[in-house]
Amino acid sequence: MRLLNNVKLRNKMLAVYFLCVFAPILLTNLIFYNVIADNVRDQRIQDIDRAIAQIGNEFSQLLDDAVGLSSYFYTDFRINEILERDFVYAEDYVEAYDGYLRRVMNSYNPGAVSYQNMLIYVDNTTLLHSGNIGYLSEQIRATDWYRAAGVSAGLQPVFVRTEGGGGRFATFSLLRKLDYFPERMHKEKLLKIDFRTIDLEELFTNLNIQGDMYLINPSGYIEYTTNRELDWRASSKQRYAQPESPSTIEFALDYSDISYLQGWRIIGTVNSDEVSKEVWKTRDFILWSACLMVTLPTLIITITTRSITRRIVKILRHMKKVKSQNFEIIQEADARDEIGQLTLEFNRMTQQIKSLIQDVYLADIQKKSSELERRKAQLNALQSQVNPHFLFNALETIRMRSLLKNEEETANIIHSMAKILRSSLTWSKDRITVQEELQFIRCFLDIQKYRFEDKLDYHIQVDPDAYLCTIPKMMFLPFVENACIHGIEALKHGGVLEIQIEVIGQELVFAIRDNGVGMTMEKAEELRRYVQTDEVMGERIGIQNVIYRSKLIYGDQFRFELHSAPGDGTHVRLSIPKGDGSRRESISSHGEII
Repeated sequence: MRLLNNVKLRNKMLAVYFLCVFAPILLTNLIFYNVIADNVRDQRIQDIDRAIAQIGNEFSQLLDDAVGLSSYFYTDFRINEILERDFVYAEDYVEAYDGYLRRVMNSYNPGAVSYQNMLIYVDNTTLLHSGNIGYLSEQIRATDWYRAAGVSAGLQPVFVRTEGGGGRFATFSLLRKLDYFPERMHKEKLLKIDFRTIDLEELFTNLNIQGDMYLINPSGYIEYTTNRELDWRASSKQRYAQPESPSTIEFALDYSDISYLQGWRIIGTVNSDEVSKEVWKTRDFILWSACLMVTLPTLIITITTRSITRRIVKILRHMKKVKSQNFEIIQEADARDEIGQLTLEFNRMTQQIKSLIQDVYLADIQKKSSELERRKAQLNALQSQVNPHFLFNALETIRMRSLLKNEEETANIIHSMAKILRSSLTWSKDRITVQEELQFIRCFLDIQKYRFEDKLDYHIQVDPDAYLCTIPKMMFLPFVENACIHGIEALKHGGVLEIQIEVIGQELVFAIRDNGVGMTMEKAEELRRYVQTDEVMGERIGIQNVIYRSKLIYGDQFRFELHSAPGDGTHVRLSIPKGDGSRRESISSHGEII
């Protein structure tokens, strides 16, 4: 806090701005940007992944339709029986074809679905090879796609890439052997369904981002791709290799749960810029919003800070002028905020100081100087009266006890008396702590205990917070002495003295109670009147002395309470400010009133 108090107000305001406005806004926007960027990036990746999954689902659905069609031909006994039969006359085959095959073939017109062609190749020379029926010749058997179909039984269809039109056009086909009735039918039959390539191209270009799609066969070769740099129609297939560029993100979809597509994969490669494009949009939005959130508070705080510091600097400048006795008031002091009110009060104070210095100050200084000298003389006179009084009482007590008894206890009493004597003779230290005053009280009570023996018993209770409080020297002791000498001495036995010192709020309270003979109402009222009068005490000593000293030092903050009645003991209560009171006076080591 001390270091902060030494920093200029303008620098404090700048520190508050940077620590409480600029830094939190910057930190918040950085955290917000990172969180939002990660969310946008993850969401974009999920969108791409879903798009590729959608392509994969549509591709598998296309093949599922073809597989369903192949299953119909695979399990239809009549179709297989007609294709198995040896016809002697062509008219018989035409009749059988028109009677059943034509209707079946026309019901699955390739133009209505995504099929380019559908042929059933049969090893039967008695059939007319037309109308979706073809001869399974040696030339067909020599093709790659035929050999691919041979590795699988008819129960499992095969999806392959085939060459059509003498190798000039590449397409994709679903192949299935029609051997559902192996015990009754022995001629080889092969169903070949060709897909339209344009449908596959439309399907794989549905990815609404800049990227490439690849259809990979179980051997890891590229069967189809949207990458224009690769010619997927070429007879020599290229093996797919994972992208080496770290800026390329790969999305893969396999068909491990579809038996006829086991090992086939759909892979999409997307440049990371496509993913980051949405992040960049978010970044721009956060950047502009951060600039707005920083610029607007900065402008407001700058204007407000300037309004505060400029006027405070002006007040400080005029205060330095007052120090040099230049009582110039501040102009433009019509603001209504706290600084404006401070300026008005400064102007009023400056004018009052100028008036006091010119009209009142010199005369008032002379008057106060005289008053201080008078009080100093009174206080010194009062203090000099206390010493013989206590010294007389203590010596008288010791003398009487020594005449009555010849005991060595007298040495201890003389020691206690010496303490009081040294304190009473030393007035250079006019203020002592409550703890030091208690030492004098205990010394005095030891002397009285020595004198009265069992006739006197006392109890002292002190608040720990009161020990270090400062009071005028021998302020409490006269009341203890008065209780012992005038209250308990007249008793034959059972004298009890109770002393209590405590801190209540901002006051130090001293209370003393005895069960002595008490005092008359007139005597109690006389003591109370000492609090109300300002007359000089003269030669009066004891309690009157203490009351007058306390009034000189504490003024109206000193309170004196007295309760007493004949035969009922006496209760005295003093209240003074704790520590330095606002009106309290103190005597310096040179005897001056401060």
